[in-house]
Amino acid sequence: MSGFLFVVPPLVGHINPAVGVAAELGARGHRVAWVCPDAGLVRRLAGAEAAVYPCAGAADGERPADLRGAEALRFLWEWFLLPLADEMAPGVRAAVADFHPDVVVADQQAFAGALVAERLGLPWATSATTSAEFGGAYDGIPKVAGWLRDRLAELRGRIGDPAGSADPRFSPHLTLAFTTPELAGPTDRPAVRHVGPSISARPAADGFPWEWLDPSRDRVLVSLGTANADAGGRFLAECVSALRDRADRVQALVADPGGTLPPAADDKDLLIRPTLPQLPLLERVDAVVCHAGHNTVCEALWHGVPLVVAPIRDDQPVIAGQVVDAGAGIRVRFGRVTAAKLGAALDTVLYEPAHRAAAARIRIAFRAAGGAPVAATHLETLAAEESR
Repeated sequence: MSGFLFVVPPLVGHINPAVGVAAELGARGHRVAWVCPDAGLVRRLAGAEAAVYPCAGAADGERPADLRGAEALRFLWEWFLLPLADEMAPGVRAAVADFHPDVVVADQQAFAGALVAERLGLPWATSATTSAEFGGAYDGIPKVAGWLRDRLAELRGRIGDPAGSADPRFSPHLTLAFTTPELAGPTDRPAVRHVGPSISARPAADGFPWEWLDPSRDRVLVSLGTANADAGGRFLAECVSALRDRADRVQALVADPGGTLPPAADDKDLLIRPTLPQLPLLERVDAVVCHAGHNTVCEALWHGVPLVVAPIRDDQPVIAGQVVDAGAGIRVRFGRVTAAKLGAALDTVLYEPAHRAAAARIRIAFRAAGGAPVAATHLETLAAEESR
C-alpha cells in the first residue's frame, strides 16, 4: 500500500473536496495524512481520527470589502498565499520526513506542498479546487500573468528546487480537476484529469428545522460563502427584498455568517441562519443565489439546481462566466444589483426551463466523471508508476 500526504490551506472550500478522496484512499488500505495550519478544521471535516501534522500559517486575512479585480488578486497573493507558503514549508518538510509519503497531494493554493515535494524529489499531484486558471484566466492580462510568475519564481528560490520549472499550481504528474468540461470548458494543460465534484458526507446539521420547509412552494438557497461575510450586507438585503416579494410562491433560506440581517424568527417565508446545511438542502431547493464560489456552484450543479451568480472577486468572475456559458444560470452584478433585477433573474431560472435543463446536463456529466473514487484511482496509478 502507498502513503498519501494531503497539504491544504486552512479553508473549508479547499479541504472539503480532498476529504472524499482521502477517505476513499483510506478505505482501500492506503496510509493517509494531512498537513494544515488548522488541525481542528481538518478533523472537523475529515473526521476526528484524521492524522494531521501541524504547521504554521493563518487563515485568509480580512480584505477591504470593496477590493476588486487586480487589486484583490494582488492582496490575496501578497498577504495570504505567498506568506502562507513560506510559513507552511517547515511543517511540510517535517511531515514528509516523518510520514514518508509516496505522493504529496498539494492543494492548488498550498504552494508549499508542491515546492517542498519538488525540492525533495517526490511526485506530487495538484488538488485543483477551482478551474478558473485552466483556460488561461490571465492570458489577456500579461502584466498580471508576469507578476504572478515572478512571485512564484521568488517563492521557489526560497522553499523549492531553484532548478525546477513546473508551475506549482499545476503538477506535471497529475492535476485533479473537481469539475468537467461541460462546465469548465476544454483545457490544453497536460496531466489534467476531470474527475467531477468530490462530494462526501459532512457533519450532521443538528437542530435544523426540516419541518419548516414548505413542499407547496419553490425554495431558494442564498449563500455568499464563509469568506465574504464582510462584503455581503447590501447584497443579502436586496435578496431578502426580492424574495419577500415572491413569498406567495417562494420560500427562502439565507446564510448570513456576518449577522448583517435582522433575525427572522417564526417567519414561514424566510429562514436566516449564520450557517446552513448546504448539501442536504441542495437536494430540496429549486434555485441557488451565490457568489460563484467554485464549491457552491459545483455542489448546486451536482444536484441539477440552476443558479443566479453574483461574483465578488478572485476566481469568482471566471466561474460565473462558466455558469452562464454553460446555460445553467444568470449573472448579476454583486455591487449594483437591485431587488427588482435579482427577482427577475430568479423568476427566469425558476420558471423558464432552459437553465434547469442545462443544470441537469451538467449534473449527468458530473456524476459520470466519478468523483472521489476516480480521483483516488488516479493517485494510486501515480504512486505505482513512481515506485517502478
